[in-house]
Amino acid sequence: VPGAGQAAAHDRTPAAAPAPAPGGTLLGAAGVHVRHGAVHAVRGLDLELRAGEVVALMGRNGAGKSSLLWALQGQGPRAAGTVRLALTAAGPGPRGPDAPAHRGSDPGPVDPARLSPGEARRHVVLVPQTPSDLLYLPTVAAECAAADAQAGAAPGTAAGVLEALAPGVAPGGHPRDLSEGQRLALALAVQLTGDPAVVLLDEPTRGLDYAAKAALARALGALAAEGRAVLLATHDVEFAAGCAHRVVVLAEGEVIADGPARAVLAGSAAFAPQVAKILRPLPLLTVDDVRARLARAGRS
Repeated sequence: VPGAGQAAAHDRTPAAAPAPAPGGTLLGAAGVHVRHGAVHAVRGLDLELRAGEVVALMGRNGAGKSSLLWALQGQGPRAAGTVRLALTAAGPGPRGPDAPAHRGSDPGPVDPARLSPGEARRHVVLVPQTPSDLLYLPTVAAECAAADAQAGAAPGTAAGVLEALAPGVAPGGHPRDLSEGQRLALALAVQLTGDPAVVLLDEPTRGLDYAAKAALARALGALAAEGRAVLLATHDVEFAAGCAHRVVVLAEGEVIADGPARAVLAGSAAFAPQVAKILRPLPLLTVDDVRARLARAGRS
């Protein structure tokens, strides 16, 4: 993730991410239903994740966000519907948003639930709400080495990803002694070692300060620039405004909005960031949007 770990010049929400040119569909869901006993968490949902996009999945508690993420990743329950993943040959190096969805031989789209865990992590990964759930070894170096071995990657691959995400993390440190941001970076590095095309994150900004959020926003933008599809479930409207190209809003397990982040967030009473609420009807989402508008006005 080139440049993802560079320190921010100051703590601020980035300007709203410009929408990229649409890439190929890397993961598609159709008619997905998820049930947990009597709870119908996801109801006939359709969704496409495209190369080069950061998509924010938003909705109130209980809307079905986490249930959907696990169903897309393949390990969660799915009562009905299909999930299809465009297989890409694993391997290092950027894809680029214009790269084809398939590299090497084309086996056609597959259901991630039918892949072995080792094969699945080469194509779609999920960082859960508690990143430490993925970390079980006594040192950062051990976690990185295990990630390399499990992904079949060259030794040092995970450590290199971690260094790009969060420079200076001590290899001999215990994961539980890391800051929230460093622990998230380690869990993300472990998941990225297999070079997956689709990255799913569940509430990744919980416990992060402004600097860590800015670093995470840059990291997600770098992943999208490499041609991956990124989907993050979040309640953090300010973070979504600064890094998402597209926003999908769920309510009671159904999609009620799906469109460019600027349009969806600015038009939402519940999910509009503070800047949009104050300056409506101007289509501004972040403080940097305001700075840019003022700078353009000053030059005219």
